[in-house]
Amino acid sequence: MLASPIDMQQNQLLAALPEASRSHWAPFLQRVDLPLGKVLSESGGTLTHVYFPTTAIVSLLYVMEDGSSAEIAVVGNEGIVGISLFMGGASTPSRAVVQSAGQGLRLNASLLMAEFDQGGPVLHLLLRYTQALITQMAQTAVCNRHHTLDQQLCRWLLLSLDRLQSDELVMTQELIANMLGVRREGVTEAAGRLQQAGLIRYARGHITVLDRHALEARCCECYAVVRKEYDRLLPAMTAT
Repeated sequence: MLASPIDMQQNQLLAALPEASRSHWAPFLQRVDLPLGKVLSESGGTLTHVYFPTTAIVSLLYVMEDGSSAEIAVVGNEGIVGISLFMGGASTPSRAVVQSAGQGLRLNASLLMAEFDQGGPVLHLLLRYTQALITQMAQTAVCNRHHTLDQQLCRWLLLSLDRLQSDELVMTQELIANMLGVRREGVTEAAGRLQQAGLIRYARGHITVLDRHALEARCCECYAVVRKEYDRLLPAMTAT
């Protein structure tokens, strides 16, 4: 199904494009369902399409030889999945998998590259987004190395909330553990502490954030650093 103008406005990166670019892409953008666990690109694979999530969230995971993995970044309605295409690599060492089900828009890789190669506003917007994404990756690595699991979970919840239109996430503790690269028992204990403090409510795979301000106060500085960089580089796309 082709995307409507309303669909395009739901992705902040598409909404920030010049009108001429949006109009040019509109007949080629396809609305797609992104169910939980769907793999959009595999490590080492050649990219044939890029994705602009609208209501879904996609995790970028680094997968080890033994099958274990850890999340290096999340992409939601602020961005695009497939930056390696226009950064010159065509493939990527990470896996892109849907962590929160929803919808997105898909565009053929050749159309994106044709627009990117012309330079101008599209190129500069995509490069600014890429810098913001790299900041998120770097800060995630630092956070996972130096901060407590409670702080990592707070950061992860806040980044996910910024990319959703509600205060509720449909997410099992096992999936969160896989994203953070930790044991499930550790996530259970950390989530229990946040729930006991009245910050979240967790039941049957549903996490509801009850006090966002308290969650931000309990978090390490990593979330604020990432949020500030997105706001600085992409001021028209500031999340609510």
